[in-house]
Amino acid sequence: MIVRELRPAEIMKEEQLGMDQPAAGRPRQEPLPRQREGVILRRLAITDLADFQAYRHDAELGRYQGWSAVPDEEAAVFLAEMSAIPLLQPGAWTQIGIARAGDDRLIGDIGLFLAPDGGHAEIGYTLSRAAQGRGLATLAVREAIALVFEQTAADHVIAVTDDRNAPSIRLLERAGLHRVATDEAMFRGEPCVEHTYALARPSGS
Repeated sequence: MIVRELRPAEIMKEEQLGMDQPAAGRPRQEPLPRQREGVILRRLAITDLADFQAYRHDAELGRYQGWSAVPDEEAAVFLAEMSAIPLLQPGAWTQIGIARAGDDRLIGDIGLFLAPDGGHAEIGYTLSRAAQGRGLATLAVREAIALVFEQTAADHVIAVTDDRNAPSIRLLERAGLHRVATDEAMFRGEPCVEHTYALARPSGS
């Protein structure tokens, strides 16, 4: 599962460029938290540090991810910034948390990117291995896509995954996305094959 996420310094640069205005015709509002069955999508928080670091330092989980594990100090800065950064701003990535509905404990996160022209969004996701196998990632991805369509004018959402990442491919297909492209790429200095999946905005929404 591939998450293309900005480092804290890059996030601050986007803010300095004025990426804090709501999409055209959309009122500014805080759409989180929101719950779907067994998962909650919410803001990341500094109190998530231990859980965040636990799965972000899982080498097997991070094999196909666009992020790398970082020290606690850097992770804490990132969580603090994500707790307050405007969501779904054109040209910027933001990261939100996936939490268990029962106790609000962080079990993963979702990256959301809105294209500079607002025409489409991209999603990436990470779920701790301990929470996998229960359909929670599929629920979270579906709810995150619904969030995008409710809060922006994007006409479709895409996700990019490595051909070797079979669980990610199955998740995207369960969530209703369809493969629209396959390309050769370089990932961490090695050639690979990446699939792009997409889901169009439902008619009438």
